[in-house]
Amino acid sequence: MVNVLHKKIKGLSRGLAVMAGAIFISGAGLGHPPELARGETGKVSSVLDGDTLYLEGGLKVRLSGVQAPKLPLGRKGFKAWPMGNESKSALTVLTKGQKIGLYYGGERRDRYDRALAQVFTLKADGKPDLWVQEEMVRLGMARVYTWADTSQDSGRLYAAEREAREAGRGIWSEAYYDVRSPAPNILAQDVDSFQLIEGIITSTADVRGRVYLNFGSDYKTDFTIAIAKRDRKRFKRAGLDPVSLEGARVRVRGWVELMNGPMIWLDHPERLEVLD
Repeated sequence: MVNVLHKKIKGLSRGLAVMAGAIFISGAGLGHPPELARGETGKVSSVLDGDTLYLEGGLKVRLSGVQAPKLPLGRKGFKAWPMGNESKSALTVLTKGQKIGLYYGGERRDRYDRALAQVFTLKADGKPDLWVQEEMVRLGMARVYTWADTSQDSGRLYAAEREAREAGRGIWSEAYYDVRSPAPNILAQDVDSFQLIEGIITSTADVRGRVYLNFGSDYKTDFTIAIAKRDRKRFKRAGLDPVSLEGARVRVRGWVELMNGPMIWLDHPERLEVLD
């Protein structure tokens, strides 16, 4: 079934040009995919949602590097995100009953003791076949959601996401997931949610080692990206000086907070795309 689905996915993708022109800032270095360490293998017994599954031995696996629409999963008062059930169904088709291999790039377990892994279906000889994260993103059933302490070929994930978004596939047909503008009054409605925001950095500031990337003339009310002093070393390793981005059009993703105006704390460079 996976092979049939993969052919259908390839058919959908054929003829779609992946957008060029975005410079992806990778925590592993520009254009260099990270080395992954092979971990556990096993058959998938069940799928919890679009980015979480269980192996037959009971190991709970969180697909690292992506975020699927969230489902309530017993949480009182939690409202399901649009396309949540469709995303779960897509991951079920890709993995249920399949033997998969887990590959790690850094942190292996989160605070809930879930395995944080890149997930591949395996061929009969045990070699990796389908990269599940990339397929979920390409189908529009998940979006890129990197973490500071894990690594993956984020360039491929971003390319798959751009393709899906341009085609209006899956979650990208829902206004709920639209890329936001940095307009502060509108963006303030998205506080406490994960968003993609695109705009021009009008000014930058280094205040005692903390960096601010401002998207308007009034930093007290306009949207801002903040980078803590302790996190700047990750940007340096990637060859990026955030202070140099004044005038650049960027797309950033993260959880929107309200600190003066709307703000996203950026703790690693993989959540930043420099578009111009």
